[in-house]
Amino acid sequence: MSKVRCVTLAGEVDLAGFRAAARQLLQQGNHPEAVQWLVAGAAAPDLFDAEGAASATPAAGLPVVDLAPEAAAPRVPADFLALCGDVIQHADPGRFHRLYRLLWRLQGEPALRHDALDPELAQARLMAQAVRREQHKMKAFVRFREVRNLHPADPADPADAAAGAAPLHVAWFEPAHHVVEAVAPFFMRRFAGMRFAILTPERSVQWDGQALTLGPGAGRHQAPPADAGEALWLTYYASIFNPARLKLKAMEKEMPRRYWANLPEAGLISGLAARAQARSGGMVESEGTQPRRRLPPGPNRVALADPVVNAGASAPDTLEGLRSAAAACRACPLGALATQTVFGEGPPGAALMLVGEQPGDHEDLQGQPFVGPAGHLLARAMAQLGWPRSAVYITNAVKHFKYEPRGRRRIHKTPAQQEADACLHWLDREIALVAPQAIIALGATAARQLLGRPVPVLRERGQWLMRHDGLPLLVTLHPAALLRLEPDERDAAYAAWLADLACASGHVHPATPQPSLPTASGTPAPRARAARGI
Repeated sequence: MSKVRCVTLAGEVDLAGFRAAARQLLQQGNHPEAVQWLVAGAAAPDLFDAEGAASATPAAGLPVVDLAPEAAAPRVPADFLALCGDVIQHADPGRFHRLYRLLWRLQGEPALRHDALDPELAQARLMAQAVRREQHKMKAFVRFREVRNLHPADPADPADAAAGAAPLHVAWFEPAHHVVEAVAPFFMRRFAGMRFAILTPERSVQWDGQALTLGPGAGRHQAPPADAGEALWLTYYASIFNPARLKLKAMEKEMPRRYWANLPEAGLISGLAARAQARSGGMVESEGTQPRRRLPPGPNRVALADPVVNAGASAPDTLEGLRSAAAACRACPLGALATQTVFGEGPPGAALMLVGEQPGDHEDLQGQPFVGPAGHLLARAMAQLGWPRSAVYITNAVKHFKYEPRGRRRIHKTPAQQEADACLHWLDREIALVAPQAIIALGATAARQLLGRPVPVLRERGQWLMRHDGLPLLVTLHPAALLRLEPDERDAAYAAWLADLACASGHVHPATPQPSLPTASGTPAPRARAARGI
């Protein structure tokens, strides 16, 4: 039997040393069971001290491998090198042996890299996953405390002080794996303008604003005590705690208890959790607050008869005047980003009004509502139902196109509630001037604005509801929703949607538009409405 060969690496995460040694061992044909891996200076104060690594003594009777370079080198997949970089940070002392075994097997089993069921490879991937999780936890759970008296050369020694030194922020952390060196550059980038030191039992890292320095481990007693900044953080943490969203199991999964000893906020968790049920009950029993509608006018906003925004201002008394006024609206950011305002179309006095969500890309370019793909589908349905477009009034709850640029395309984006509310007075005035006998809400945004409440469209579709002003309202899907369905679902969905629209056929008839005569107050006089069944 061949002698067991011993390789002594310079440190716990000496990836370069492991690669060099593994390369030569593979070239020389050393079986994994004939190689023992050690880490130099396990008891030395500085694990990265070069002299300590060179003078380390391996186990008795095991000769050290001569790491002379060789001409040929074995090849391994690039993704395996990345796996090695993660696994080598694991705390398992047998990780080097495990990685070398996989390297050995890859030379004779190239397909091993694709074998998801191989137990050794699966275990290595689990180890890499644990390391990446620990890196994430370190980024999330390091808490700095400010120390003003310490010299930047030695943040752990209070005796080494320098007058006038810049504040130093020191943190104590106890990682489960050897991740300090891998995570240190993150803190350097994140806190580039702050001098800091992170102390851990095995390694420490320091940033002086110019260079990142790694050093030996430290003791917990060397970490600074709590400061005023920590008290401020605890006050903030307690104030944002939401008892209605408390999920202890989910919290412990994201913030395992082994980290709690080093997290100042952990001391508050038990008390906050104990009072959560009582606080939630108080929140439920308390009276609801009524939000105030606040729409600050933009620089070019035209004054309207909005009792909240512009009390006492006169409003346009014709649709054409309202269209001109809306063109200058800047009550929300959409007006400045869209190509133009897309107002409604149809005759005053139309018995039926159709209200969609907002104009799309085609509508924004042409300045007309429902002329894109969704508009073509609506036109097809109206033709099947015998509805002349000239007999209905078609508009949108939001008058400007909201989109997200993707290269040369503009992708539709649902308007926010604040943006829809900024257009609400335009829609209300439009309804008053058209004076329809019934309205169809196409989609959830239109239904919400017309009814003043969230509307579950799929549950209330095809039903006649009543608005606050007494107008009957029919809720159904927006035609764009049908276009997003799978091809095999569209025919049935279209038939159901057509049946919804057909409920309003009694309100559609070619009629001679009647001019609206303004009263003394500027509001059109109401017309007599024919009684119709709903």
